[in-house]
Amino acid sequence: MSPDPAGMALSLPKAELHIHIEGALEPELAFECARRNGILLPYADVDDLRRRYDFSNLQSFLDLYYTGMNVLRTTRDFTELADSYLARAREQGVRHAEIFFDPQAHTLRGVELSTVLDGLEASLATSRERFGISTRLIACFLRDRGPEEAMATFDALLPHADRITGVGLDSAESGYPPDAFAAVFSRAREAGLSLVAHAGEEGPPEYVWQALDVLGVDRVDHGIRAVEDATLLRRIARDQVPLTVCPLSNVRLRCVSTLDQHCLPHLVDTGVSATLNSDDPAYFGGYVADNYSAVQRELGFGDTALREFAANSIRASFLGQDEREQLLAELTATT
Repeated sequence: MSPDPAGMALSLPKAELHIHIEGALEPELAFECARRNGILLPYADVDDLRRRYDFSNLQSFLDLYYTGMNVLRTTRDFTELADSYLARAREQGVRHAEIFFDPQAHTLRGVELSTVLDGLEASLATSRERFGISTRLIACFLRDRGPEEAMATFDALLPHADRITGVGLDSAESGYPPDAFAAVFSRAREAGLSLVAHAGEEGPPEYVWQALDVLGVDRVDHGIRAVEDATLLRRIARDQVPLTVCPLSNVRLRCVSTLDQHCLPHLVDTGVSATLNSDDPAYFGGYVADNYSAVQRELGFGDTALREFAANSIRASFLGQDEREQLLAELTATT
């Protein structure tokens, strides 16, 4: 193990493949956007808001998450949000980020889709020059809003298809199986978009099967409950379907009791292509390198394993082959 594990976690060039941009809304920026937009937050101050980050499950987090994002109203808000994430990601060794955003979470509040996209693009268009990070956008459907609304959202996204790389499926998982969204994912595939879906975080292994066999996803977001189905786990390992694992998030949302009980070692031992990610870092106690440090400290992964997580993240990205090989070479050269 490196004499400075935190330094190793920070220095490794890596991709982040599971980051909700709305979940990177730090309390300081939330209060600044609220002030600018004349919105009164139901919290006394930044410290009061941070004290609320004690979640019993996914839904308890989502309740606070949607309240927080209500302050995002203008293109400037979304630009500053993306800039804030990229500045922190740069310090965490991120060289490429595939960023989720939730169109419905904004359009349902009366914020135009173009406002969201224009604001994010104003930051991401120059992310490589300013932060050394290449970026892609993935638009996620809110599964608890149902497949009909997802289809309407996809219709709204189609004129902007050149601005996004793929579509995903997120929000409350239990009771909202992936197969209900087969039609909209089929249309997205026909449009040439990459496909991902949250499955097997709180939902059962069957949801992971559906994400693979019904939706035809390229990656599974979370996927940790696949360990409950040995046949499924062998399938994921055999086909090298990447899992975008978010260890600190899993602990904060009580999917696992403590990090030392996480299934990540079992995934690795089975040959799964696991990547490490931050999910909603402003809420879950750490950005991506913090997750690397945490699994090294609590699960005993050595430097070689951390390098493999970083390599997996690059190989699992939606970058072109030349860009992936360039990043892998950079990783190999890192001491």
